[in-house]
Amino acid sequence: MKHRQLRVNELLRRELSSIVAREITFENALVTINQVNVAADLKKAHVFVSVLKPEMGAKVIEKLEAHRAELQAAIGRDLTIKYTPQLVFHLDESIARGSRVIEIMRDIDPTSGQPE
Repeated sequence: MKHRQLRVNELLRRELSSIVAREITFENALVTINQVNVAADLKKAHVFVSVLKPEMGAKVIEKLEAHRAELQAAIGRDLTIKYTPQLVFHLDESIARGSRVIEIMRDIDPTSGQPE
């Protein structure tokens, strides 16, 4: 991945995190923007979102999709980039998968993960 893409990824992640925290409220759910992957042409950005309560994931993604135009407008207004990317939201399940892997490892070897 090019250095420019990496910078735009981080810039979008920070800006989206800020905008979502201040402008969108979620009932009983803590929402975090974990990662943003922008396409090489900078016209599409895949936004990976984690939710503290996994059962709320679908509702959170729905709400973000409903506010997509507002979020894109805010990004276009706040950032100086050639294109304002189209945002595509995905539920990031990497934390849940990591927890599951640790559980499996503990089942295989109960002493793994224990402090020595």
